[in-house]
Amino acid sequence: MSDRRLIPISSPIHGVLRPPGSKSITNRALVCAALARGRSRLRGALASDDTQVMIEALRVLAGPAIVERLGDDILVVGTEGRFANASAELWVGNSGTTVRFLTAMLAVSQGEFRLDGVARMRQRPIGDLLRALRQLGATVECEHQNDAPPVLVHAQGLAGGRASVRGSISSQYLSGLLLAAPYARSEVRLEIEGELVSRPYVEMTVAVMRAFGVAVESANPSSFRIPAPRCYQSVEYAIEPDASAASYFWAAAAITGGSMKIAGLNRKSLQGDVAFVDCLRDMGCSVDDSDSGITVTGGKLRGVDLNMNAISDTVQTLAAVALFADGPTTIRGVGHIRHKETDRIGDLARELRRLGANVVEHEDGLTIVPGLLRGAELQTYDDHRMAMSLALVGLRIPNVVIVNPDCTQKTYPGFFSDLESVVATGKS
Repeated sequence: MSDRRLIPISSPIHGVLRPPGSKSITNRALVCAALARGRSRLRGALASDDTQVMIEALRVLAGPAIVERLGDDILVVGTEGRFANASAELWVGNSGTTVRFLTAMLAVSQGEFRLDGVARMRQRPIGDLLRALRQLGATVECEHQNDAPPVLVHAQGLAGGRASVRGSISSQYLSGLLLAAPYARSEVRLEIEGELVSRPYVEMTVAVMRAFGVAVESANPSSFRIPAPRCYQSVEYAIEPDASAASYFWAAAAITGGSMKIAGLNRKSLQGDVAFVDCLRDMGCSVDDSDSGITVTGGKLRGVDLNMNAISDTVQTLAAVALFADGPTTIRGVGHIRHKETDRIGDLARELRRLGANVVEHEDGLTIVPGLLRGAELQTYDDHRMAMSLALVGLRIPNVVIVNPDCTQKTYPGFFSDLESVVATGKS
């Protein structure tokens, strides 16, 4: 594997692509299936670093036979919330969903557990989740008392009751609490403090839970009632293609003036990131929706002013498109992405400037003013989304080189192969 990749220039791309399964849905379904009664089959599940660390953690907790991969499917033998191993050290890499979901899940079990990851993971906040778990009767702490991993879980089950959780840093805190709540000893009521970022991911969590047999009640957007004790039921569950991954190919069509259909995604998707196509429509592209997929066709691009709070995983993708627009683009409402795999505002701004753009950084976003673009060697900060979004610039600008392209293994191991197949043939 090379530590650098030169992106080939492309004429307008035209094709159809089905990205791999959604990382977000796969990891939610893995948690539900592992806690369930019976044997579940997850069809079209993603194979990537983020899903693999979740799988390996479940194997440490419940034995290697709990999870088996069969082609594109995953078979999971449910534990009914009782893990064979009552003492474990769990490695979560740099997977935010894994550390937050497992911390909550382990709180409902019995035993002593420690969760740790890479250096960046030790900087990623988790204190709000731990404070909410303590309100529900859990004994959890950060090893270094700094609101970041390593996390220690002294599990004696979860009492239940009421808890409030801040929503301004990550929706994964609330999703983790929701996933674990049915295994408390009594009903759980969760209240959101302040703004909830990335709300569509919470709606996704509730939908996955419903598929596994537990219905969450929500009288208003800031409160949730979860019946407990309950047990998830085993199911055969189909996982959608990843909409965040799809955004790169829709953006490639916009940048090159071509057309790309993403098969398997439509407006009924559980994933909020399908709304990325509306951002492209605002910028001048045309969008065709059908039951079989969504097609984006490039047009004359114009700058926009958008609040992307609900679809913040696509901020870097839109930033790449903004370089080719007529006029400035401002992205707002995404201050929380500074706490992701890297600072996705500050570090993104730095790399866009290398390409010749004039970028003004804001506390909650950035303004991108297109300039005379030039090739550059672009840093990725070990962030898969930096690598995939910045690669798109090379479809139009020569000599764009991506440093550490293999960081895409985190969520989309086949990204560069899929991109090059579209560039090389004009179709996938």
